[in-house]
Amino acid sequence: MSSITLEPDTRDQVAAALAGDGWIVACLCAAWCGTCSSYRAGFDALAARHPDKTFVWIDIEDQAATVGDLDVENFPTLLLQRGDDVAFFGTMVPDPNVADRLLQAQASLADADLARQAAAQPERQAFNLRVLFANADE
Repeated sequence: MSSITLEPDTRDQVAAALAGDGWIVACLCAAWCGTCSSYRAGFDALAARHPDKTFVWIDIEDQAATVGDLDVENFPTLLLQRGDDVAFFGTMVPDPNVADRLLQAQASLADADLARQAAAQPERQAFNLRVLFANADE
């Protein structure tokens, strides 16, 4: 399975995944970014290695109504979220193996530890895709 590209026709699929308690792994990128373009195949391969998680490719310019004022400083930017807990949001080295290690480390945390870690950095909630999707629907 490869990643889902957030588009108008896949929005419901992504929203359904966000409504659950599974892991969402989102790559925030831009179509003009050569680094993002070359990273896409590795991101899709990572998605294939983790079929129990939902991988979403989000072009921040095409999906500006959804991501709003989300401040992406560099590309690729990775977001790891489970339920309402944003486990990670930040620029990544465009190496799927690094993303894989980060994902495995976060996914191995107990629910309480993940919630505690997310709560310890409240600024992460600005990057909560559930909230961004809800605000985009208003």
